[in-house]
Amino acid sequence: MTPELQLAIETAERAGTLTLGFFNRKSLKVFSKRDATPVTEADRSAEELIRSAIASRFPLDGLLGEEFEEKPSANRRRWIIDPIDGTRPFIHGVPLYGVMIALEEEGSMRIGVINFPALGQLYYAEKGCGALMNGSAVSVSSISSIGEATVVFTEKEYLLDPPGDHPVDQLRLQAGLVRGWGDCYGHMLVASGRAEVAVDKIMSPWDCAAVIPVVTEAGGRCFDYRGDTVIDGQGLVSSNGKLGSVLLDALRGRGADPC
Repeated sequence: MTPELQLAIETAERAGTLTLGFFNRKSLKVFSKRDATPVTEADRSAEELIRSAIASRFPLDGLLGEEFEEKPSANRRRWIIDPIDGTRPFIHGVPLYGVMIALEEEGSMRIGVINFPALGQLYYAEKGCGALMNGSAVSVSSISSIGEATVVFTEKEYLLDPPGDHPVDQLRLQAGLVRGWGDCYGHMLVASGRAEVAVDKIMSPWDCAAVIPVVTEAGGRCFDYRGDTVIDGQGLVSSNGKLGSVLLDALRGRGADPC
């Protein structure tokens, strides 16, 4: 295990323990950000812990997190942090939130760690080394039929938006099972073979960064609504390898039309 991955795992575990101290607390302080999304004292405390741990070990690396200003990189390496992915579920006492830490090098995602402290599940991956959950290897499913697939989603817009012919949106009508197990938890269901596709129509870089290494190292595919594997694109789709190839072929057949 590389020093970077070891640090990410240890820090995600420490931050996860911190968040559990706030979880289900009736007196939890919740604030509203400029974009009207909620943030809690737990989000901010966890990100401060993560930033401090990384800065003390790798002071030249950049830091991009959800709750505080970006620290520029001096060496083309950048850590990307989401201290609580699934803040709304966290506020409501739902245990499916995750602490996410990722490392980007030369514009490519190298490491992803996602800790679900309330579930006792820790997923992690480093490029070229496979994906693991609590130390055991995980892999995507081999289902190739959309009619047999389980599709999970986060935003209600995935179901409520007007009908369209986008291949990913068509899944809501064609899949065998469609459920709202969202945020990073849904993407880890794909990585561990318990769902075939996870859909997020609205994403930020810190929502995507840790997901991509884990899903791809588990044998899956990650891409946005245009078919690009980026952390700042239009949403994020995770899928197993077989259905991912089908969806990407369909997206390429649409040309440059992103809608």
